[in-house]
Amino acid sequence: MKIIVFGSINMDLTAYVPKLPLPGETLLGSSYITVPGGKGNNQAVASARLGAQVQFVGRVGDDIFGKQVLQIVAAENVDVSQVAIDTEKGTGLAVISVDDNAENSIAVISGANWALNGQDVARAEKCLDGASALLLQLEVPLEASMQTAAIAQKKGVKVIFDPAPAVALPEKAYQVVDFITPNETETEILVGIRPTNEQDAAQAASILHSRGVKNVIIKMGAKGVYFDTADQKGFVKPFKVKSIDSVAAGDAFNAGLAVAISEGKSVQEAVRWGAAAGALATTKKGALPAMPYRSELLQLINEQQ
Repeated sequence: MKIIVFGSINMDLTAYVPKLPLPGETLLGSSYITVPGGKGNNQAVASARLGAQVQFVGRVGDDIFGKQVLQIVAAENVDVSQVAIDTEKGTGLAVISVDDNAENSIAVISGANWALNGQDVARAEKCLDGASALLLQLEVPLEASMQTAAIAQKKGVKVIFDPAPAVALPEKAYQVVDFITPNETETEILVGIRPTNEQDAAQAASILHSRGVKNVIIKMGAKGVYFDTADQKGFVKPFKVKSIDSVAAGDAFNAGLAVAISEGKSVQEAVRWGAAAGALATTKKGALPAMPYRSELLQLINEQQ
C-alpha cells in the first residue's frame, strides 16, 4: 500500500493563548512549540503512522527550517527523496494561535510551497506507479495539484482532495478528483451552504456531485461526518475524546480515510477511520506530534463501536 502526498511542508510556530486575539489586541500566552507542519506533511506523517508506505513530493527552502523538517519527517518513515530544495524561496512557515477551547487561527507564509510547478509534477508522475492513493491540499499551486491529479486518475490511483485553505475552484478541479473532503467553512466557500446538520450537508453534497465529484465527504467537526457516494449515503457520529488542540485534525482525517480506502475498506468504514484519526489528533498539542498511530486508532474504534 503506497500513498503519494503532493503538497506543503512547513515549520509551525504554535502559541497557546487563553483566547484568540482580536484585531489590535495583545495577549499573554502560556507556552509555544515549534514542530514541522503543513497540510501535506501532516497527511504524510499520519498516513505513515497508520501503516502506509508514503512518498512525499514537495519543496523546502535552503535554510535551517528546511533541514530540520526533512530530518524529522524522514524519521517518521516518510520517503522525502522527492522533496526538492528551493534555493530562491524559504521554507514555508505557519504561525498558529490555539485557545483554551482548542480552537485555532493560522497565518501561513507559503515560501517554497508556492513554487511547485511542472518539475514537481514530473517527479510525482514517476512516484505514482503502483500507488493506491494520492493526497492533495490547497497550500501549493492549484494548477500543479490538478495536473498531478489528472495523471493519477489515468494510472488508476484514487485522488483524495482536501480543499483547504478553501478558495473558489474552477470546474476542472472537481472532475479530476475521486474524493473531496471539505469541512463546514470550506463547504460554505465552495457551495454557499454552511452545513450544521445532516440535511444541510446532503444539500451541499448534491451541488458538489453536480460539478463532477463522485465521492463527497463533509467534515463537521464535533457534529460528525456526512458522506455521499454513488453507492451509499450516511452519517458517522463523532468519536468522544478530550480535545485540547484542533490543529491538523482535518489532515489526520484525510490520512485515515486514505489508508482505509487503500486497504479496500468500504467508504463508510473509511470515514470512520478518518473520524477516529481526526478525533485523536485533537487530544495532543501541535500538528505533527498529534498525528495518531494505527494502534491508537484501532483501539478508539473498538472502544466506540
